[in-house]
Amino acid sequence: MIVRDYDIILYGASGFTGRLVAEYLQEVYGNGEDLVWAIAGRNEDKLREIANAIDAPDTPIVVADSRDSNALASMVASASVVCTTVGPYALYGSELVAACVAAGTHYCDLTGEVPWMRDMIRRHESDARDSGARIVHTCGFDSIPSDLGTLFLQEAMLAEHGVPAKRVKLMVDRFSGAFSGGTVASMINIMETAGKDRKVREVVADPYALLPEGAPRGPDGNDQTSALYDDDFQRWTLPFVMAGINTRVVRRSNALLDFAWGEDFSYSESMLAPARQGAVTSKLAGLAMTAGTASLAIAPLRAIARRFLPAPGEGPSKEQREKGFFDIYLYGVHPTDRSADMVARVTGDRDPGYGSTSKMLAEAAICLARDDLDCEGGFWTPASAMGSVLIQRLQESAGLTFERVADVP
Repeated sequence: MIVRDYDIILYGASGFTGRLVAEYLQEVYGNGEDLVWAIAGRNEDKLREIANAIDAPDTPIVVADSRDSNALASMVASASVVCTTVGPYALYGSELVAACVAAGTHYCDLTGEVPWMRDMIRRHESDARDSGARIVHTCGFDSIPSDLGTLFLQEAMLAEHGVPAKRVKLMVDRFSGAFSGGTVASMINIMETAGKDRKVREVVADPYALLPEGAPRGPDGNDQTSALYDDDFQRWTLPFVMAGINTRVVRRSNALLDFAWGEDFSYSESMLAPARQGAVTSKLAGLAMTAGTASLAIAPLRAIARRFLPAPGEGPSKEQREKGFFDIYLYGVHPTDRSADMVARVTGDRDPGYGSTSKMLAEAAICLARDDLDCEGGFWTPASAMGSVLIQRLQESAGLTFERVADVP
């Protein structure tokens, strides 16, 4: 067994989200007893400021630039897990993933960049299996509530009825908070890249883009792009901007779990329109949302959007984060008996883009570092790597709830 200096290295700690992760680790776990962790980045002075700001001036500091392969190799070799908030990951994350794979160091991040994740899987899957490195992307709001929420619902369906749900529909009911500047930067980078590269556009459009090579494709098609009425929720539904990420991750989880939910499993995500909102207003809202997302594919409009959207390193105040929340429902359709359909609910007690995301990422890193997990080396999803172990951690410490409920909202 290789002995490492640190359980976790938090890379990008001087960024807005990175600082929140550091605050959480210090507040909930401290440093040096049950958990030993360090903060890392390219600027030692900024890292020292963060250590002082979280009232932990003795926090170990590691200096490494994302472009310096030697520094990255030295850094990852000293940790059991590297937890990174440095994005867009397609611009700043590839060398770090390669270094972790080579060193057998576990890894988690906040990316929602499907083309980059696919590229990393294709390049490094075999080597990660050989080295024992567990690589887990999407450990924030995208895609832990979706991925673990689906796992929670399916395990309940299997326990009660002996069969998995044939279809799961996730509906975002309510949330308060903004998307992070890092998420916005990643979305814009994907749009810019897709505009130049047809293959990237094909990956973005592929509902099964993250399936393991050779795995059978299921019945799902394109993500929702307009307002649709849902009979089970008896509400109008709208497109959900994160669906293009979360749906791919959940479908990959099913494949990595040996298709425990069936090769014909179907999964979708939407947002619930307000309860009293009618057809006309919903259709106009759906059109506006789709047009807003599509506008990022046009270079002049991207430039305008950058002026109004949050930039990387920016974020809401502590008061705003603590007032934030999210409330999500998952509806599981029984394969033969609709009276046995099942509903689950996932909630978070902070804004999804920053407060809850930073806690989810921190707990994912601790889970990889400290818990006895069944998976070997390779590229995993939160559900397939950490599953119910992470669900328990999130409920005990991170302000999330996973519960069965009697009915839809």
